[in-house]
Amino acid sequence: MDTIYVTGHRNPDTDSIVSAMAYAGLQRAMGSSGYVAARLGPVSDETKSILDHFGYEPPVLINNVRTQVSDLDFDTPPIMHSGVTMKAAWEKLQNDPNVRGIPVINTDGTLYGMLSPGDVASYDMRSVDDPSLDEIPLFNMVGALEGKIMNEGGEYVTSVSGEVVVALPQSIPTLQFDNPDSIVICGDQPDVVRRALDLKVRCVIVCQAEIPMDLRDAESSTPVISTPLSCYQAVRRIFQAVPISRLCRHENIISVHLTDYIDDIRDVIATSHVRSFPILDENEKVVGTLSRYHLLRPKKKKVVLVDHNEMAQTVPGLSQADLMGIIDHHRLADIQTTNPVMVRNEPVGSTATIVAGMYQDYGLMPSPRMAGLLACAVISDTVMFKSPTATPRDRQIAERMARIANESLEDLGNVVFDSGTNSTRSVSDILFTDFKEFHIAGHDLGVGQLTCLDADEILKRKDEFLAEMARAKEEKHYDFILLMLTDVLKEGTDLIFLGDEDVINQAFSCQAKDNTVFLPKVMSRKKQIIPMLSTMWG
Repeated sequence: MDTIYVTGHRNPDTDSIVSAMAYAGLQRAMGSSGYVAARLGPVSDETKSILDHFGYEPPVLINNVRTQVSDLDFDTPPIMHSGVTMKAAWEKLQNDPNVRGIPVINTDGTLYGMLSPGDVASYDMRSVDDPSLDEIPLFNMVGALEGKIMNEGGEYVTSVSGEVVVALPQSIPTLQFDNPDSIVICGDQPDVVRRALDLKVRCVIVCQAEIPMDLRDAESSTPVISTPLSCYQAVRRIFQAVPISRLCRHENIISVHLTDYIDDIRDVIATSHVRSFPILDENEKVVGTLSRYHLLRPKKKKVVLVDHNEMAQTVPGLSQADLMGIIDHHRLADIQTTNPVMVRNEPVGSTATIVAGMYQDYGLMPSPRMAGLLACAVISDTVMFKSPTATPRDRQIAERMARIANESLEDLGNVVFDSGTNSTRSVSDILFTDFKEFHIAGHDLGVGQLTCLDADEILKRKDEFLAEMARAKEEKHYDFILLMLTDVLKEGTDLIFLGDEDVINQAFSCQAKDNTVFLPKVMSRKKQIIPMLSTMWG
């Protein structure tokens, strides 16, 4: 089954991480094994503490969902070692006319070259004008001729070189062979064989005939090969004993990797005269071939979004993916789809509340560990139900999940909020761990949020925060950048900001001073900060 990534927003918070894990787990429990929880950034200290508490690893990290070579239904033709004979390779090419090329590999599986039907045909035509062979492994020759070595001395020869000669009756002296550097092909002609052995030619091939015992026992290092093939067939087959390393293309080979993005290689593939391109894995081993037609209808990655529905917050490359669904508790924003998708959007304080409700809808009970995660996610996103986004349903779901986990809400609250107060954390880490971008009425802003129990202690580092915010503001060209230090005990938010102070004063009916202001009862970014700024800017 195809992989379906379930992912939250960039700079994921606990609700985003847990919702992705829980929804993927629900789908797997229902028999859809392809669902995989993913994340778009590092987990916060809070989230890590919660995952550790219940014994979970973070979801897989993905950077984008752009279409890659690994997403395509590329060809997997036979992959052959460079020592394989031309005969064996040609049989493979003939068995499947759709094979446009065979990758040729070294002994370690890495790429040596590419063999096409054209390469075989070109070599075959050249052999007509140049009927000579150079260092052909004897076993290759025996195999191509379907023959066997008839004399003991021939068993010690490893390779054969020479001009291929078809021996005619000795009654025609002008057509007799006389060069020791010859590979002699004859029929039922013992005298020819004897003469060849006396001349110490490189090899004798006897077609459709018995070889007398005295010739078999003769002391000679010249291999004598018996073959059931006709003389004509033997001539053709002997040239098919050549290792494919001699005739395949092995210079200036254009290859692609499984991790390459289609957008990055499309032009190279489209403009090349080559019809088939080898595909390599992360270890440079050959895994298949790519042709132009594979790019016409690429297979897209499949994605389910949780805890967001804004392009600025979603996974890069979403436009190239197949969006399967959205589960969220935020306002409907700007993500568009080409086909109808499943959307579940509810006015509750946490996406985890929605996902936990879906377990109930399907008649499934999450495991105690997963129930504990869901309860923590609800507590985190509703700030222990003190956020204005919190609803009675959030508390009801959290209480039920806590009971399944055999934990109290108070204990879970301590797990959630005691994790993010470490004074040794860098200001960059605190600012960007839970950071979201917004575009409102022509204004670009970034808003970070830290839910904690000691905002006053963190405020002592205000100057450090302002320096980091100034750097980010200039780099990202924000009109505003804000950091919410949401204190659970104070039931409010200490806001550090860079931007027009009058906007803050008017939006929140306050009197800011030195880039800070305390906003009592303000606990929610999405329901109290962003809506007020949106109203200010129309």
